[in-house]
Amino acid sequence: MSQVPTGQRVRLAVGITGHRGGGGTPGVDEAPVAAALAGIIDRIEAGLATTRAVSPSLQIQPTRLHSLLAPGVDQLAAIAAERRGWEIVAPLPFGRRLNVAINAQPHTHADGLALLAGAHAVDARVQARAQAIIRCSERARLFELADRDVAITALFQAMLASPHDAACARHFHAAAAAQAALAARVMIEQSDLLIGVWDNGSHDGVGGTGHTIVRALELGTPVLLLDPARPEHWSILSSTESLAGWQAHAGQDGERLQRVVAHALQVQSPAGRPMRPQEAWHPRGTRAGTLYRRVEALFGGDRHPLRPLVQDYEPPAQVTTGSGAALVEAAGALPGADREFVDAVVQDILPAFARADGISTRLSDSYRSGMVANFMLSALAVIVGVAWLPFGIVDGKWVFALAEFGLLAAILLVTWQGGRRRLHGRWFQTRRVAEYLRHAPILLLVGVARPPSHWPRGSGSAWPEYAARHALREHGLPRMAVTPGFLRSAVQGLLAPHVASQRVYHQAKAKRLETISHRLDRLAVLLFKIAVAAVATWLLMRAGAALQLLPPAWPHASAKSFAFLGVALPTLGASIAGIRYFGDFERFAAISEVTAGKLAQVEVRIGQLLAGPDVAIDSEGVSRLAHAIDGIVVDEIESWQAVFSGKPIALPA
Repeated sequence: MSQVPTGQRVRLAVGITGHRGGGGTPGVDEAPVAAALAGIIDRIEAGLATTRAVSPSLQIQPTRLHSLLAPGVDQLAAIAAERRGWEIVAPLPFGRRLNVAINAQPHTHADGLALLAGAHAVDARVQARAQAIIRCSERARLFELADRDVAITALFQAMLASPHDAACARHFHAAAAAQAALAARVMIEQSDLLIGVWDNGSHDGVGGTGHTIVRALELGTPVLLLDPARPEHWSILSSTESLAGWQAHAGQDGERLQRVVAHALQVQSPAGRPMRPQEAWHPRGTRAGTLYRRVEALFGGDRHPLRPLVQDYEPPAQVTTGSGAALVEAAGALPGADREFVDAVVQDILPAFARADGISTRLSDSYRSGMVANFMLSALAVIVGVAWLPFGIVDGKWVFALAEFGLLAAILLVTWQGGRRRLHGRWFQTRRVAEYLRHAPILLLVGVARPPSHWPRGSGSAWPEYAARHALREHGLPRMAVTPGFLRSAVQGLLAPHVASQRVYHQAKAKRLETISHRLDRLAVLLFKIAVAAVATWLLMRAGAALQLLPPAWPHASAKSFAFLGVALPTLGASIAGIRYFGDFERFAAISEVTAGKLAQVEVRIGQLLAGPDVAIDSEGVSRLAHAIDGIVVDEIESWQAVFSGKPIALPA
């Protein structure tokens, strides 16, 4: 069942890879390929029109094409896409000038040096290729992976200066291929669909068309494949296994293409499941919602456990000058960063996080406090129901029964309200959004994204991942050249503080939750022990009276009081144990402990990277660190939601 949140801004993103022009596949005419690409783009536009008709409230932004702008297919697709009003974004494997020089494919050292200097090549064909790349670059948003330009420029010049030196050529091509593969990875991460023009040749060449296609399929990105020899026939593949003999059954799979477009733009929710609630942000929590936090304060070692616990939530409009000020300052200090992009990220993502965090915290307090209240009310109901015993108020038993009935009715009311308001599900959903957005600025600012197929699939509703993914998609890649200085500053100012703060948080959380679990357990056991002692005391009194060692009136006079204690104490102990079971403090402590350990490992890696010279810090290494942080966040979300997924507000039975 496809559904969409009202007013959601979404954007389809497409990647392109294919054979190079000017030395690509011999005997292949570019005109039919260009026509086929234009036809595919038209079909995508038709799919977008269908989606608009089905979901008129959806704000579909212009499609974004990611292209490395290499001669041939990349440029053909960029030209066709631009004619349809698509946005062109180019994750270049090198800095702009080096990218032109390498992809123009000069044959002489002189032409190579001229292109590197921004001058014209003597060879007309080389200059034509250079001009084509320059024209495409001028119309695209460039994300230049220029951090290895100095080393690769030296290898490029050495190869051109010694055209017969196989070692020079090998070293250059290896370095260039690694950068091309990295740029292709960036493209795949940003794309819902990869279009590949491939003759089913080798896929072993790092950074080549076949290698890129296989990598996309491994990451779960669907690939629309067309054979350059028969470009009018194409298929959409979704696994590496489907590459086997794909050309034999190639056709125009228009329906599948439309499904891919719809899947990218519409959130898929199980039939009958409620769609994204229109949550309201509140500046302050409620007094009734502090019951769970009171348990944490009383048993978690809080120095002032009786202090007021009603929370004031950070206003989204103030987060950039409040809790997010350090991140804003670090982002603003990034050398060579896209200032417009940085401003857009911090002004959009940080307030969205603060809003989701405030909403989720309030829902969490209401949900958890509701369950704690149910456990406490159930114990009080039993205790009040037998409270007449020690007072001997036989004629007034109805008063205690009425009070017990009121407490039981309160349990039913809390349970009904919790179910009606969907506190459990709404907390899960908004917390997922908040955690995704918490570290989103770091990913965006370093040009890293979680591939669309790698987002978690939450049980019951998919809108949190959908909303977060498109919130990040809205910004895409910055317009900038990535340099070693930028990367060092990003690691030092963004990644390192984020990892350190999250590690400290999870370490403290694990310690606090372990303390709560241990103390609740001790209290519950103590209450049971006191109950056993009370019953044993009365039995000893009864035996003493039977043996005429104690006055016979003692056990008779105290029977109802001891009976009350024998019921009340185990009931209260069971209620405390129920709160401990519901809170699952021990398991949550273990989850936080594991998360803190993973973050500590990343922190060590960051320290090792920063201890080295700038030349040792490259985009690939920083990307690995950012993905590691992203993976830890997602693992932690999935772990704690797995614990609480089966614990909606229910009767404490």
